[in-house]
Amino acid sequence: MAGSPFAWIDEQARTRRRAGLVRTLRPRPAQSPLLDLASNDYLGLARHPEITEAAAHAAQVWGGGATGSRLVTGSTELHAELERELAEFCGFESALVFSSGYAANLAAVTALAPHGSLVVSDAGNHASLIDGCRLARGTTQVVAHADPDAVRKVLGTHSAPAVVVSDTVFSVDGDAAPLAELADACREFGAGLVVDDAHGLGVLGDGGRGAPHATGLAGAADVVTTVTLSKSFGSQGGAVLGPAHVIDHLVNAARTFIFDTGLAPAAAGAALAALRLLRREPERAARARAVATTLHSRLTAEGLEAVRPDAAVVSVRASSPEQAVRWAADCREAGLAVGCFRPPSVPDGISRLRLTARADLTDGQLDHAVRVISAARR
Repeated sequence: MAGSPFAWIDEQARTRRRAGLVRTLRPRPAQSPLLDLASNDYLGLARHPEITEAAAHAAQVWGGGATGSRLVTGSTELHAELERELAEFCGFESALVFSSGYAANLAAVTALAPHGSLVVSDAGNHASLIDGCRLARGTTQVVAHADPDAVRKVLGTHSAPAVVVSDTVFSVDGDAAPLAELADACREFGAGLVVDDAHGLGVLGDGGRGAPHATGLAGAADVVTTVTLSKSFGSQGGAVLGPAHVIDHLVNAARTFIFDTGLAPAAAGAALAALRLLRREPERAARARAVATTLHSRLTAEGLEAVRPDAAVVSVRASSPEQAVRWAADCREAGLAVGCFRPPSVPDGISRLRLTARADLTDGQLDHAVRVISAARR
C-alpha cells in the first residue's frame, strides 16, 4: 500500500520545529486586555465609532457581500464613490478598488508586465509584489534594496517596456524607498514606476495623502500606486491608483479584478468613512509619525538596536529567532502585543520585534510599552 501523498508535510513540520519557526494562529477576543503595538491600525480607526457605524450601515443598505465579481454584480455606487474620493485624496486621476491589497498588487504587476517586458524589483519588497513578479509574463530582475543605481544598471540592459516595482515604506524595517531617485532612474530609460504605498497612506504626505503625494509623484503619467484599506483606514481591501487609461487596462486585463468577488460593502463603507474622517483630522498622520519617532528614541536610549522609522513601523533587532519568539511572548505575558518577524518572513534573515505606532496611543501607554519591551529583553 502506498504511503500518504502528504508525508513530506510532516518532515517539513519537523524541520520548522527544529529551527524554531513554527507559526500558530492565536484568535483574539473582541475586547483584548493587551496594549496593541502589533496591528497595522496606524490611525486608531478600526474601532472608531464613525467607522464601525459606516460599516454596519453599508451592510444594511447594500447587503453582507458584494454578490459577485466587479464586472457582474459586485460593483455598487458605494464602490464608485470610494474610488472617486480615494483618487482625489491621493492626487491621482483614477482608482480601482480590489478585495485586498494583496490582490491589488498582483493586478498591478501582472497586468503591467506582459510577455517581453522587464520587471525590476527591490530585494526588500513585500510578498505580494514578489508573487506579482512571479506571475507576470515579463522577466523579473531583483536588485539591491533601495538602490537607484542598481535599477539604472538593469534598465540600461533592456530596450523593451519595463516597470520598476517597490514598496514606498518597507513593511519589515519601516524604512522608506528613495522614490524621487527611483522616478529619475525610470525616466532616464522610459520605464514605469509601480509603488506599493500600503504603509505610507494615512501616515506620510500632507494630511496622510501618502508617499507619492509627498514626493510630488502623485498624478504623474508614469507612476502607478497601490494601497491597502486595511491599515490606516482600519477596514479591508485595496486599490490601484494611476492614469485613467492604466486603470481601464486593469479592468480589462487584471485577473484578480475580473475573477474575484468584489469588496464587501461593509468594508467599502468603512474605508470611505475613514477617508472622510482623515480629511477632517489630518493631524492623525503627524501624530502616528511622532509616536514612532518617540518609540525609536526611547528604545535606543535603553540600549536596544532599533531602525529609525520613516513612517509608523519601528523594527527592533533580536539575536535569533528563538530570542525573538521568547521576547514577544514575555511582552504578551506583561500585557503588550508586539509583532515577531522571523525567517522566512524577513528577507535579510534577521529576526526582530516589529512595533507599530498608532495615532491614538497616549504618552502613558508609550511609557508602559518601553518599560515592558526593555524588561522583557533576555
